[in-house]
Amino acid sequence: MAASTQGQYCVIFADVRVGDGTRIGNFVLIRSETTIGDGCTIGSYVDIEGDVQIGDRVSLQSGVYVTRGVVIEDDVFCGPRVITMNDKRIVHRRPNLVWQHAAPRILRAARVGGGSVLLPGVTIGENAFVGSGAVVTHDVPDRAIVVGNPARIVGTVPDDQLI
Repeated sequence: MAASTQGQYCVIFADVRVGDGTRIGNFVLIRSETTIGDGCTIGSYVDIEGDVQIGDRVSLQSGVYVTRGVVIEDDVFCGPRVITMNDKRIVHRRPNLVWQHAAPRILRAARVGGGSVLLPGVTIGENAFVGSGAVVTHDVPDRAIVVGNPARIVGTVPDDQLI
């Protein structure tokens, strides 16, 4: 974790890779097999459950929950208390149900507003914008603006906001 800073009271598993210039807040948990790119901001109280890939220049604001297997590409912003889920059927203690891994993907330069929930298997497109508090039940196309519960498309991200 050279050239990165870490807050107090964090638990970061030994095999986690944290890129140069990444800042980690207080009370952060990062489980095994996680890679975090360069120049990221990981806010306080973030929980990254492991087997997660986070690109460069990603900002996870305080309280974000990243479930096992999520992929977050470069230049993504996740507001406070964004939640990701990876189990469509909630198989806990049900031997007749088989767990099917279905983690969300957040593509390059997407913005996800605070308090949003990304359900299992959804993909947030490049430069897409998810309004605060949205519950994303289906894939969001590139550049789409979605809001509500369930999230629905209400517009397109303007050219001057693309990166």
